[in-house]
Amino acid sequence: MKAARILIPTLTAAALTLTACAGDGGGAGSTAAGGGKLADGKTFTHAITTDPGNLNPTMTVLSVTRAVGRFLYGRLLEVQEDGSLVGGLAERWSGDTTNASFTLREGVTCSDGSPLTAKDVAANINFIGDPANKSPLTGLWVEPGTKAVGDDAARTVTVKSGAPSAFLLHNVGTLSIACGPGLKDPKLLAKGEAGTGMYTIDEIVPNDHYTLSRRQDFKSGAGDPNQKGLPDKVVFKVIPNETTAVNLLLSGELNVASVIGPDQERLQAQKLFHSDLQAPSGQLYFNQAPGRATENEAVRRALVQALDLGKVGKVLTNGKGTPATSLVTIAPNPCRGDNVDGNVPTFDAAAAKAGFDKAGWLSGADGVRAKDGKKLALTFIYGTAGGPTATAAAELVQQQWKALGVEATLKAVDSTGLNEVLFSTGAWDVSMSPVSISLPSQFVPFISGAAPPKGVNFGHVNNQDYVASVGKATRQAGKAGCADWSAAEVALFKSVDVVPFINSTVPYFGKGAEFKADDGVDPASIRMFE
Repeated sequence: MKAARILIPTLTAAALTLTACAGDGGGAGSTAAGGGKLADGKTFTHAITTDPGNLNPTMTVLSVTRAVGRFLYGRLLEVQEDGSLVGGLAERWSGDTTNASFTLREGVTCSDGSPLTAKDVAANINFIGDPANKSPLTGLWVEPGTKAVGDDAARTVTVKSGAPSAFLLHNVGTLSIACGPGLKDPKLLAKGEAGTGMYTIDEIVPNDHYTLSRRQDFKSGAGDPNQKGLPDKVVFKVIPNETTAVNLLLSGELNVASVIGPDQERLQAQKLFHSDLQAPSGQLYFNQAPGRATENEAVRRALVQALDLGKVGKVLTNGKGTPATSLVTIAPNPCRGDNVDGNVPTFDAAAAKAGFDKAGWLSGADGVRAKDGKKLALTFIYGTAGGPTATAAAELVQQQWKALGVEATLKAVDSTGLNEVLFSTGAWDVSMSPVSISLPSQFVPFISGAAPPKGVNFGHVNNQDYVASVGKATRQAGKAGCADWSAAEVALFKSVDVVPFINSTVPYFGKGAEFKADDGVDPASIRMFE
């Protein structure tokens, strides 16, 4: 079972800011904010840090996979920077907390040229709504038991949610839609085929590059295939090293790279275009599986009190971060407010020492030990996608814990490795790998319900106050439930189930092109220049 960067939508951004906006294009000689002439027939080269692996859009929430999949698989609706919805594959829509309907645009086709039918769209929703298929999107975008019916003649899809869903239109509307042949043969989807997006897959060289070609028959409200400046080809290049990516960007061999480390300064000095998004950088999760030391709330609290998270956050974001206020950072982010301040344990070494003693772990000169003499030793995992600052921050956590006698073994994992550890082996105690979400409802399956392999509650969390508040929130449409969504977050923070402490601005730098970045780069927004 797989999860996000878990961009999930991953999920993937609030407070999206374009430092320069892509032009609307038009005839020859059109210019954009960057001042160049729009050019057709070009190749847009996009750096990604890890291989996206299986491209099946119904079976992943990995941010890197979704970034590639966004070019291959269209959506019924698209979310704007202010959280509003506009048509994609659908031209009309309506809904509440239990029912939704969508009318497809006339003439929408699949990557093989065949028509996209309403029954195809319904099949996507039904596949994810059936828990037997074990899609990680079940409970995240689509409630278990959700049923959809397609009427091909009317081009309509009606949806009945399996449970009240506060953001039903947003969730179902932003699913990546595959065509019928791919749903019947998942091997096609694994290779990025049977798509409905603006591009089709040409070539896959694992751990090196993915090449895509633009469809001339693409039809969606999300973009005009005849828009001047759109690239004919898109190449995703796997470049794990951020400095290497920056060098290639400056030399013109790349058109876009997301840069979160100190190399940002080199690009800013060149005054390159960049589209920025707010993303969670510092979030702590704890493995509460039976037998783990971190199953005990007192231990979790003591571990957090032993950390100066202000210093850790400064190292993690190269001094450019902002304090976290919520678990949601990505648009539409409907419930904005500070749920963190006053609800997360603060740095207090004396309280941490007392907390270990209270939990039955005796702190002394030779470290924190159980009554049987066993030393408190933890496996601390963090994502390599965070770049060199993530390693430095993890080492600082290790040092601060060691000062109180807690031994931590650091383990850096890439996106694939992270999913393996969290959802398969369970060989971890504390994680500093953030989950990016755009709606508070998207966090629910990751922090409640069944644990792996039956679910995606990777921390084995059982917080009944959280569950109760979520139950109230999901019965209210949109912002009406924000007070209950906030109460749900506070319940998690007070029980030290998750500790968000720092967010960062993640720039997507561009050279020779402009674009909008949200859940990855929006393919319809790309404008290439001479």
